Amino acid sequence: MQKRNTYTEIEDFLSDDSFQAWILSKVDEEGWEEWTLENQQRAKLVEDARLILLAMKVPESQLSASDIHRALQNTWIKIENSQKKIDFSQGTKQRFVKKYFLSGVAATLFFCLLSVWFYKSSFNEGHEIVTYKELIDKNSEGLVEQTNNSNKPQIITLSDGSSVLLQPNSKLSYPKIFTGNERKVYLSGEGFFEISKNPKKPFFVYANEIVTKVVGTSFRVKAYSDQPDVEVLVRTGKVKVKSNELVSSSDREVVLLPNQALRFVRHDLTFNKITNITEDETLSGSVGNIEQLSFEFTDIPVSQIFETIEQAYLIDIDYPHEKLKDCHLTTSLSDQPLTEKLKIVCRSIGNNTSFEMNGNQIIITSEGCN
Repeated sequence: MQKRNTYTEIEDFLSDDSFQAWILSKVDEEGWEEWTLENQQRAKLVEDARLILLAMKVPESQLSASDIHRALQNTWIKIENSQKKIDFSQGTKQRFVKKYFLSGVAATLFFCLLSVWFYKSSFNEGHEIVTYKELIDKNSEGLVEQTNNSNKPQIITLSDGSSVLLQPNSKLSYPKIFTGNERKVYLSGEGFFEISKNPKKPFFVYANEIVTKVVGTSFRVKAYSDQPDVEVLVRTGKVKVKSNELVSSSDREVVLLPNQALRFVRHDLTFNKITNITEDETLSGSVGNIEQLSFEFTDIPVSQIFETIEQAYLIDIDYPHEKLKDCHLTTSLSDQPLTEKLKIVCRSIGNNTSFEMNGNQIIITSEGCN
């Protein structure tokens, strides 16, 4: 949670899932209270973020004008209560600054609430959305559902060797064993996919109103049910994205190559292709370790290779340090699912080296290098 030490704006706190859990659900697994009290200037910023988050928490799924009015009234009450706590022994200038700062906060809240209301109104007046339940119900096969309710990504290994790094507040449904001529999975939330190559059996990710088709590649899909856009970002290989047949009969496909992305606007079913993700601030700012780290190794210690894999997948690898301390490998692990990466490393080490996966814990057994 060292990331929060760099927070300088209220928006930084509002976009942090663990901060939201602390304020809205009183769940403080990351020690926010203790961290806040360590610094007085920090505490002030946290308090401002807390007030805004609470004021923006309007439970109704539809925001009417009265909803906005009531939310703003509640906000003003919070602001007035905060003003009463000001030490009136301070100078007039300080009180003046405080007053207009709080007025600015209220104005920001108004536009936030108005934006939410406008989005919900326009979204509901547009095309019908496709829900995760509809996607699952449409599938005739028995599916396994994996939900990530933790605050860390979880690794899911599929029967074909493909792997999915499933983000918090996300879920994935998939067959226990892929049958037929296609591999289909269903996503709600965000996941990074590394697909085992099989040209005769293409892989499909169904997420909200779009379908992403691949043969063997790595890419990220971000498709939360309550967000207006769906994003697909390609790290390696090639993917094809099109509308789900539930919302459109169009056969149009958008082809994405490495370091390209697509933002699908759910309201009007439009595709916006981004040919250079570095020029898109939102996309470039959301790129994770697994999408940045290099998996090309030349005469690199095995310990460093394991460390790179740990950083990419946010997992723990337990291995016999003493037996492998002098091992160096030259290998390429790019464009490979996690299980295949581990197989390649173990084969390269030799001497009956093997691995076992237990959730986000990997155990390596080895007698040393060849």
